[in-house]
Amino acid sequence: MTALIESRLAAMDLHLPPPTRPPAGVQLPFAFVHVVGERVLVSGHGPVDDDGRICGPFGKVGADVTPDMAYESARRTTLAMLADLKATIGSLDRVAQWVRVFGMVNAAPGFTAMPAVINGCSDLINRLYGPEIGRHSRSAIGVAELPWNIPVEIEAELLLRP
Repeated sequence: MTALIESRLAAMDLHLPPPTRPPAGVQLPFAFVHVVGERVLVSGHGPVDDDGRICGPFGKVGADVTPDMAYESARRTTLAMLADLKATIGSLDRVAQWVRVFGMVNAAPGFTAMPAVINGCSDLINRLYGPEIGRHSRSAIGVAELPWNIPVEIEAELLLRP
């Protein structure tokens, strides 16, 4: 039997990439997903391709990357988070509550539509999990730089079913 969240992804013609693969030669001394009791902390993720590798478009939103492209990068980032979450907890249906999302946008000077960009993450979470489980608090900020010149980086906190 297919899991509910994965069925919803398939109905949206979306699929999870493999777990995130850091760029060649990069050592990351932390867990992408860290479970502490019923609490789950998802480390900052960026957009990945269908092989789990960091992907573009690269650059600053509002200069090199359009807001629409950045919104799509936030969706791809969310899929990467879900892939790593599934690899750690086994089933995306174990999520009892999305608690918090923190989105960072690699913003060009003067770009201020960070919330619209990070909506790419929130919209997908809410669509997959519904208004009860998907509802979360959120911050969306602009930063001067992000690793590997990615346009967005997103982290999250969730609760698991007991």
